Amino acid sequence: MKKFFIAAAVGGLLGIVIAPQLAGPLLAKETDQAKTYQQLELFGDIFDRIRAKYVEDVDDKKLIEAAINGMLTSLDPHSSYLSPDDADDMRIQTRGAFGGLGIEVTQEDGFVKVITPIDDTPAAKAGVEPGDFITHVDGEGLLGLTLDAAVQLMRGPIGSEIVITIVREAEPEPFDITIIRDTIKLTAVRDKSIGKTIVMRVSTFNDQTYPNLKDGIAKQIEVAGGIDNINGFVIDLRNNPGGLLSQAIMVSDAFLEKGEIVSTRGRDPATGDRWNARVGDLAEGKPIVVLINGGSASASEIVAGALQDHRRAIVVGTKSFGKGSVQTIMPLAGDGAMRLTTARYYTPSGRSIQALGVSPNIIVEQPRRTLKDDEPEEEQKKMRTEADLRGSLDNDSISEAERTLIEAERAVAEQAAELRKEDFQLSYAIDLLKGLSAIQPVQ
Repeated sequence: MKKFFIAAAVGGLLGIVIAPQLAGPLLAKETDQAKTYQQLELFGDIFDRIRAKYVEDVDDKKLIEAAINGMLTSLDPHSSYLSPDDADDMRIQTRGAFGGLGIEVTQEDGFVKVITPIDDTPAAKAGVEPGDFITHVDGEGLLGLTLDAAVQLMRGPIGSEIVITIVREAEPEPFDITIIRDTIKLTAVRDKSIGKTIVMRVSTFNDQTYPNLKDGIAKQIEVAGGIDNINGFVIDLRNNPGGLLSQAIMVSDAFLEKGEIVSTRGRDPATGDRWNARVGDLAEGKPIVVLINGGSASASEIVAGALQDHRRAIVVGTKSFGKGSVQTIMPLAGDGAMRLTTARYYTPSGRSIQALGVSPNIIVEQPRRTLKDDEPEEEQKKMRTEADLRGSLDNDSISEAERTLIEAERAVAEQAAELRKEDFQLSYAIDLLKGLSAIQPVQ
């Protein structure tokens, strides 16, 4: 009996000690929930007071949508609420045609910043550049507006005029650019050959990107008379704002035989995903140079990072934008949608490029043209050579066919030199591939 009382006493004492330890987390959880309910009651109280006391009548639907959007945009620059119209616009954009100016923007310290103008769009033709800040639209200031509200101001009927005020780092004063809104038809990939190099200009990642890339490469190889007549590929991702993750994976896989392409990790480690390459290389092992700049973002950075980590490509240009997050579009009641940042993505080596960007293997700046349109460039003085001297000896050691070949190769080199004036970074990439092919062992 005595033993029983001792055991009971010990048990009671342990109960006294243990119970608060178990109750602590439960009480904290209940306290947190109580605070949350208090905040929701506060929201309801404010909502009612606005409806009753605001100087003008308010639209309940717009008020609630604004509250939802404010909640989402407070998380990060890429999370937002999409009204039914905005959700429709987004779906149209991923199919490659929509109306507007043709710029990809973000928000930085309350200002609207241009990630990149899209190729061959009104904004690109008007001279908008990556890194520009848009401060006013038709004289109305954008500071203090949400990104969606600022974008809404820039929208309008096709054919209508808009004046945007730009602040640019290289310019001492803000200046205006007038743009005519137009239908934006995105050509995801353009292909061409310069000498023995195939250049694939990838301007966006929509559902046509990989099919365009595959068809373009096949066409250029056929025109060249076979892959043996190609010295390499340039994948131009400059000013590419990104797009569909699935297309970035397919484009990376197009040049990789094996290994990880990209992985994503959310708050819950169990929800992470990983994508690996499958056998098959559209470039058939030929050298690749990837071009990037500060306008290369998101999906562009996935491709550049994957090919760089696998040493499949040399990355040339300037540091990319640094958007290393993944957004999931979640349909909502009423045909709207929520764009929510749900994960970060990581390159095959395990690095996140969020806010850091992809660093090129070789940094090559694109020189700014300093000459005005009406100011002619100085022509280079032609140097006199042995062949120009009167009575100089002919070269009798080569045949006429060999001479023709040498002159053709020289013409190609001169064409490449001319390209440096138009696009120095692309010219550098092509010269780099020429150098790599020049030191390849003869088979």
